[in-house]
Amino acid sequence: MQVKNPCTYILASQKRGTLYIGVTSDLAARLWQHRSGETIGFTSRYRVHRLVHAEFFEDMESAITREKQLKRWHRGWKINLIQQSNPEWTDLAVTWGLADPLRHGP
Repeated sequence: MQVKNPCTYILASQKRGTLYIGVTSDLAARLWQHRSGETIGFTSRYRVHRLVHAEFFEDMESAITREKQLKRWHRGWKINLIQQSNPEWTDLAVTWGLADPLRHGP
């Protein structure tokens, strides 16, 4: 049985670049979907693949509530949130061992 770990996350294209906010119960699998291009959409179109912020919750309802809250925030507030915990905009997926480093170009 898979252990669920509800999470709200923010992806960025680069430092202070395009942002994407999402929610999932399996962050590693969701990151793979974003990075592989398996799901065609915003993140593949704008190359938004760098995990720069994540918050974990006890239940999915709380994670969804936080996702909705963050999506209503002004861009500056989102950037401040990221900078508080990740001032270098490091790819946390790599740091946490959830994904390989992103490659740019062929």
